[in-house]
Amino acid sequence: MDPLDQSFETPKPVIKTTDYKILDASKGISPALHQIPPSEPATVPPPPMMRLGKGFASLIPDLESQSQRWVWQLREWPEFHWDMGDLASALAAARQAQGRLQMAGRVLAPSLTRDALAQVLKDEGMSTSAIEGESLNPESLSASIARHLGIPWDRTPDTRDVDGLISVLRGATERREEPLSLQALCAWQAELFPCGRSQDLHKITTGSLRPEEVIVAHGPYGRETVDFAGVPREHLEPQIDRFIEWFNTSRDNMDGLIRAGQTHLWFVTLHPFDDGNGRIARALTDMAIAQDWGPSECLFRMSYQILAVRKDYYGALQNAQSAESGMDTTQWLKWFLTQVAAACRHAEQTIMHVLAKARFWAEHRENVNDRQRKVLNVLLDTKPGEYKGGMTTKKYAIIAECPNITASRDLSDLVEKGCLEPLMREEKEEDGRLSVRPLGGRSSAYDVPWSRLLV
Repeated sequence: MDPLDQSFETPKPVIKTTDYKILDASKGISPALHQIPPSEPATVPPPPMMRLGKGFASLIPDLESQSQRWVWQLREWPEFHWDMGDLASALAAARQAQGRLQMAGRVLAPSLTRDALAQVLKDEGMSTSAIEGESLNPESLSASIARHLGIPWDRTPDTRDVDGLISVLRGATERREEPLSLQALCAWQAELFPCGRSQDLHKITTGSLRPEEVIVAHGPYGRETVDFAGVPREHLEPQIDRFIEWFNTSRDNMDGLIRAGQTHLWFVTLHPFDDGNGRIARALTDMAIAQDWGPSECLFRMSYQILAVRKDYYGALQNAQSAESGMDTTQWLKWFLTQVAAACRHAEQTIMHVLAKARFWAEHRENVNDRQRKVLNVLLDTKPGEYKGGMTTKKYAIIAECPNITASRDLSDLVEKGCLEPLMREEKEEDGRLSVRPLGGRSSAYDVPWSRLLV
């Protein structure tokens, strides 16, 4: 009998009956990727919350009720296919945005490229963690990035909790020419959890594949709804080997951005680790994008944009991972390419921010004191318009560690030199007209003149 016709049981004790079949994709299936006309995507609503779970007891009836619920249960797995004609418009838009970003990056001097990369990595680190519900210390993150990039840093917060993450994010693109291996993936996962515990302090397996079955679910405890179940543990080794072989051999025979989208979907569907699968999937996506980018430093990442549309992200993944997709990833790739274009536009804004900061210091480097420089760096390191409430006398005194009277005098001096400008507010006149006036008195607040710097 053809081995492809043999079904296997999901390992006990997770599923107690075998009334649904999963074909063994580790036997005889070539990971060929070809194209056929698209089919309608499954319409699964995105979950309000996602979490990893290993306690299956209350979820078994829900799983058993489906004969073929997940894409990895299909006979064709993992032979993904898509319609290039349907993707043409989204791919062209992504390539155009990528080209604009590459052109913008070429005007940067090496030191400014490094500064832009530091901001890109900070956005990536904060975002890839936030997608998983984890909040990082921005100061620790910036310090760790500075150390990895060789940037002088005058503040020395503890960075042990973020060093592993930055090592993974940096290594994914810096070592993009090295073949991917299971050893490298396991090392990445171990770096993400140096203490061997997840965010909620549960003990997890690190540095090796997960020891048991895994699901992704949402909902209150005891009434969870299963959003996805990973590939059964007993078939994980051959499945991950197949993925790695495809990743290492597909670079020269398919479009790089489509390959990045397929990389993300395939890996997160395997869900090979106890925790950290999403972060590693996004790091692998960035590696594939960097391989497509070329020899220079890739100046965009995906997590910032994915976080911005997180609900849609979960919905797109669920649709593509459903057996109803029939291995057709056209809709997933269309969604992914749209996010690539948006990520490139965001990175272009980052470059403009870096150029604005360089323009500012070229004009004012010699006419500010050390206190003023420290405060100005705080404002300039914040994206335009995002320093809440502006710089006030009280905030200045805290940052510069000086009396309020000194802070007030320094702020007035910076305004006179054109380093700062007062924040404005709209006021309604007696005749009903609106006028714009600077905030005054104790409400006085300031920011750098972004409108002039970002031209």
